[in-house]
Amino acid sequence: MSVLRGLEGQALLAQLRGWALAEGFSQIGVADVDLGSAEAGLQSWLLNGFHGSMDYMARHGLKRARPAELVPGTVRVITARLDYLPRAAPAEWQAAEWQRLSRPAEAVVSIYARGRDYHKVMRNRLQRVADRLAEAVGPFGHRVFTDSAPVLEVELAAKSGIGWRGKHTLALHREGGSMFFLGEIYVDLPLPLTEPVPPHCGSCSACIDVCPTQAIVAPYRLDARRCISYLTIEHDGPIPLELRAAMGNRIYGCDDCQLACPWNKYAQRAPLPDFDARAPLDGATLAELWRWDEAEFLRRTEGSAIRRIGHARWRRNLAVAMGNALRAGVSAEQGEGLREALQSERDAADVLLREHLDWALSQGD
Repeated sequence: MSVLRGLEGQALLAQLRGWALAEGFSQIGVADVDLGSAEAGLQSWLLNGFHGSMDYMARHGLKRARPAELVPGTVRVITARLDYLPRAAPAEWQAAEWQRLSRPAEAVVSIYARGRDYHKVMRNRLQRVADRLAEAVGPFGHRVFTDSAPVLEVELAAKSGIGWRGKHTLALHREGGSMFFLGEIYVDLPLPLTEPVPPHCGSCSACIDVCPTQAIVAPYRLDARRCISYLTIEHDGPIPLELRAAMGNRIYGCDDCQLACPWNKYAQRAPLPDFDARAPLDGATLAELWRWDEAEFLRRTEGSAIRRIGHARWRRNLAVAMGNALRAGVSAEQGEGLREALQSERDAADVLLREHLDWALSQGD
């Protein structure tokens, strides 16, 4: 392959894996750019409105399934897996997370968001891998992505052998579960392809059965409008009344489908300290987080993915969780503290927050 300066493709792929491992990635794959088989499913998902208010999903349309249109000249996509389960996670981490959800006064943040913003971590490390590749083969066309553009990440991961698409729509790996981030490098180099792996979900429907809001409407089909991750992160309007109770004490994201997945007993601990849980986001009570004004919210979430939702949406989520805590029957002392906290903010709240505050206060009646 003259374009690779005489290096054998497989030897270069081995080097690529070594560079990626040095940057903390657990796995590297290479996919071609033919995602035609995914186009019908993407179109159907959009036509059904399952993307909710994520207008950018519809705006980019089929470009997601056409990497060479997104980045002209692309012939391969390097895919990367970065495990994020915190290094200190206990052996029975799934059971520990279910216990968190059973304590209504505790605020639960999705595991991936308890540490540093993965966008920043992955982008920098992927770029360093690309730089190493350029040192080996000379300048080449490429672009790095980390959940930052119209990319069908799971489809590319499946094509390249990073894992298979689970029924919850996330990528799954037999030796890593689903607790990992995906990143991509679009390249104009004809690298050798890596083989996909067969799916291993079988007849299991644990993720579908456990979803609190029944957002997984069919195997491999998610209605984002019902998903707690979408509602607490992407959605900036009122939380639908019929879904509030099911949110429980989840204030940013939801891990239930991953907690229920049998393959996640093999989830790997993060190789990097970046994903260690930050104390305020790991076991704080709803009342403690409610006391953060905007300045403290910004200070506490510096370098965190949580900052992107802003203080107003953060408080909306907390209000719903506090109402759920009141309804769940917390101690008299906790209940009184929650009611006082909610009531004290009502008069100064904007219309959106006030409606959620009133709903929350009504749950303790």
